Amino acid sequence: MYKKLDEETLNNLLETGIKEFAYKGFDKASIADIAKKSGLSVGVLYKYFADKDDFFISCIRYSLKLLDSVMKEVTGDGRDLIGNMEIAVRRLIEHARNHTEYYVMYHEITAGGCRKFASMLAEEIETVSATVYTNLIENARSKGLVREDLDAKMFAFFFDNLLMMLQFSLSCEYYKERMRIYCGGEPTDEMLVKEMLRFMNSALGIK
Repeated sequence: MYKKLDEETLNNLLETGIKEFAYKGFDKASIADIAKKSGLSVGVLYKYFADKDDFFISCIRYSLKLLDSVMKEVTGDGRDLIGNMEIAVRRLIEHARNHTEYYVMYHEITAGGCRKFASMLAEEIETVSATVYTNLIENARSKGLVREDLDAKMFAFFFDNLLMMLQFSLSCEYYKERMRIYCGGEPTDEMLVKEMLRFMNSALGIK
């Protein structure tokens, strides 16, 4: 008979798993090591997760709680389009700084043993943000606040591309160095926010 894990212990297990998957990759990450670092036995871990694939998916879904919180804040009342975009940029920079391993793990989905999850996870990770950004842009266009010729879905795609690359530039070593090369050094968070919003104002044709 095993003792049911409390929420704190289970969260710690998932956080440990995220770090292992992020820095070792899916194939090299060891369930035995993850269990040991979490102070648990492999047997207990497998009482909660069917196999390594199931545990990895659970780690991804756990990490997505941060994205959900950002999307809820972005859809808050009382802000214009740029105000909501600023919230998105600021929060995602903050999360990339504080949860670097989450974004390294997301990057892993595009390569190695994680590719088999790509189609399923892309839908889970991207659908909410795609809908939120598209609706924000479409709403602003319907009110005549931005360029009339904007394709809301395409613009949302390009905006999210910028955010995704920004997050990788704050978490993945190659992209960190790439940012330094382009920016002539490492920009401050305020510089990143300011220049991203300046770019978006111009692209949107804010009136």
